[in-house]
Amino acid sequence: MFKKIWKGFFALVAMAIMSNPANAFYTDMDETHWAYQSIKFLTEVGVVVGYPDGTYKPDIPVTRAEFASMAIKALGQESANVTQEIHFNDLTPDFWAYNIIQKAVYFDLIPDAKGESYRPYDSVTRAEAINIAVNALTTQQISQEKADDIIAKSYQDYEQLPAWFLMAAAKAHVLDLVVVMPGNEGKMEAMRPANRAEVAQILYKMMQEAKLNPNAKLAEVMQKRVAEGFIVDNVKVQGSIGIVPAGTIFPIKLETVVGSEVSNVTDVYTAKTPKNYVTKEKYLLISENSDMKGQVKYVQRGKLFKQQGEVIIKNELLVTPNDQAVMVYGVATLTPDKIGFWRKIFKGKQVITKPGEIVNIRLLAPIKIDLTNGYIYE
Repeated sequence: MFKKIWKGFFALVAMAIMSNPANAFYTDMDETHWAYQSIKFLTEVGVVVGYPDGTYKPDIPVTRAEFASMAIKALGQESANVTQEIHFNDLTPDFWAYNIIQKAVYFDLIPDAKGESYRPYDSVTRAEAINIAVNALTTQQISQEKADDIIAKSYQDYEQLPAWFLMAAAKAHVLDLVVVMPGNEGKMEAMRPANRAEVAQILYKMMQEAKLNPNAKLAEVMQKRVAEGFIVDNVKVQGSIGIVPAGTIFPIKLETVVGSEVSNVTDVYTAKTPKNYVTKEKYLLISENSDMKGQVKYVQRGKLFKQQGEVIIKNELLVTPNDQAVMVYGVATLTPDKIGFWRKIFKGKQVITKPGEIVNIRLLAPIKIDLTNGYIYE
């Protein structure tokens, strides 16, 4: 009796995890918010955080110090060791973001203006945030005339843009880094303070592009992880992103008994990755012993003289060693193996898969993985 109660409890917990893989949400926004997906992802990877009351407050501004911190975290360089001296006259080593701003200067996100102020408590403007995002990238050179033409054709308020921002604004437009709030279409609003929703969207776009085209200093430190393991075929590597296509076969090691005579539809199973999954270049995709969870979707009992047993399972959740939980969908059909001659004639063979046995699942949707840190983009 206790085992049945425990099994039911485990199933409920597992399904709750599957329905809310991030295990994090904000009480003042839901999936209908225009920046929800970016905010959700950046929360999962620790770039942004909410407030103690459970809110995100998407409409309040972000300070220049806060944005520098978010940008460095988004680029994965918060632990970088740099000795870049900075000379802003309003920053001292005891300031909470001094080392972060030092890193931002080193990686060429912001210039070090000797003798001038950084103004860490001022709100970061949209122009400043977009400019930092562009500075994180290697971009194609365009003429000033071309930049002016792009801006004039794209934004109603182009005449209000500061001269220093015109080139960055044009490059940002070409790279789709310009974030425009719903209702403000056609406006750059360069000097308006950027709010927390806009900042999240800008940083998310910057992260995506930096994986493909980081600036020279970032390229030196954004190294892909390498490992030995199960080689996953047909992975497309773009910069530091690995794209695993739908239809790819993954081996998983079951931790739960699954069988035609013991399993029921909606039963939950757990599994682990038996090896590292790697590309043909040996770039690490998914680490060994990552947790997998799913459900039994179909059960056919083995019936003598009529049919062989069959079970279809659907994987729904992957939890990586860095505690990221994402929806990863794949299916496997379990059928009897080593069916003897008489079994083939009379049928009725049961299928049973015990803990420790390997099952191959077929991926139903592509997975995009950051090869530098293992984060999976949804």
